[in-house]
Amino acid sequence: MAYHVPFPIGTITMNPALFNKPRLMTPGPTDVPPAVLLEMAQPIIHHRTKEFQAIFAELSELLRRLFRTAGPVLTIAGSGTTAFEAAQTSLIEPGAKALTIAGGKFGERWQDIYDAHDVGQHRINAEWGNATNPEQVKQLLDDHPDISVVTIVHSETSTATASDIQAIAAIVRQTDALLIVDGITAVGALPLDMDDWGIDVLVTGSQKALMLPPGLGFVGLGERAVARLESVEPAHVYNLDLRRWLKSHKDDDVPFTPPVNLIRGQLVALRMIEDQGLDMIWDRTAALAKAGRAAFEAMGLKLISTSPSDSVTGAFYPDGIDDKTFRGDLRDDFGIHVAGGQAGRGADWKGRIFRISHMGHVDVGDPLATLAAIEAALIQQDVKIKPGTALDAATAALQ
Repeated sequence: MAYHVPFPIGTITMNPALFNKPRLMTPGPTDVPPAVLLEMAQPIIHHRTKEFQAIFAELSELLRRLFRTAGPVLTIAGSGTTAFEAAQTSLIEPGAKALTIAGGKFGERWQDIYDAHDVGQHRINAEWGNATNPEQVKQLLDDHPDISVVTIVHSETSTATASDIQAIAAIVRQTDALLIVDGITAVGALPLDMDDWGIDVLVTGSQKALMLPPGLGFVGLGERAVARLESVEPAHVYNLDLRRWLKSHKDDDVPFTPPVNLIRGQLVALRMIEDQGLDMIWDRTAALAKAGRAAFEAMGLKLISTSPSDSVTGAFYPDGIDDKTFRGDLRDDFGIHVAGGQAGRGADWKGRIFRISHMGHVDVGDPLATLAAIEAALIQQDVKIKPGTALDAATAALQ
């Protein structure tokens, strides 16, 4: 395939399937480190053994450090959605009301789950691309003291938007309601302290900043959440009943057959995070996000968020850009995969935006290569950009 790029390498003819290094720059799933892949390729062991219990015990301890909590962090077979539904349905009393906060596709998903379980809701729906206003949360809690659970997304992946969870947690903490936080693209990427901030339940998934393929969900439980579990009878759940998972967790075990090799791989990834240090990872993610935003704006692209998350950056396409052609060019000519837009009740961004990740197994070269390729793909669709603009802006932001 022949193509022309607007920087000095000129015209190149090659077979992308043979020579392109794949760069998975989507905000989930993200790239998996080679050491993790090698660990997952090891022979499987039985999960009812002391060998597995030792692995699981270390995993659980490293998860507590990652979440910054003294409480249990449960490991559940399934996606982040599985883990979040388990938290939602296990911690609300039959007949109780929830406050569900959305500003994108995933916040709307948590509303849909409560609809599926016939749970009454008060809703806050922020405009897509805007953060949740903490004062609006306070007002609704003051007006409805019977609210039992509050759900919110820390980093809304669909809109690349971060909300002030620390402020909202402080508000919810003044009530009897539990705060359940979707930290799926926040844990391991953004500054987050479950115990210090007073978060009752924190959920994430393996395929984002935790550098693993999809398949594991994690639920951190604070003291108030554990007490709630012991006092309520969740309706119509079995596998998702967190009481079963908590009971087994106390014995470094799981109630049902786990994906053993995913757990082994996750342990290796968590050791890497521990060795690197969370503070350094947060700083690196923020620096890469700053560089990405600077490059987008220098190319004349409008960011999709007024309160950007550091784990993912998104931009609206200029007029005339075809989404499938643009992302196809990135994939076929450069081996780079970026995410498109999503549609929900609040907006339909399919075909209108694209998003790139800054979290997990990403080094400085990955976003720089991605930004240069984005510039090239836009120029190929006749967008007027001076060659080198993206890299100049990104490298300046990294100084």
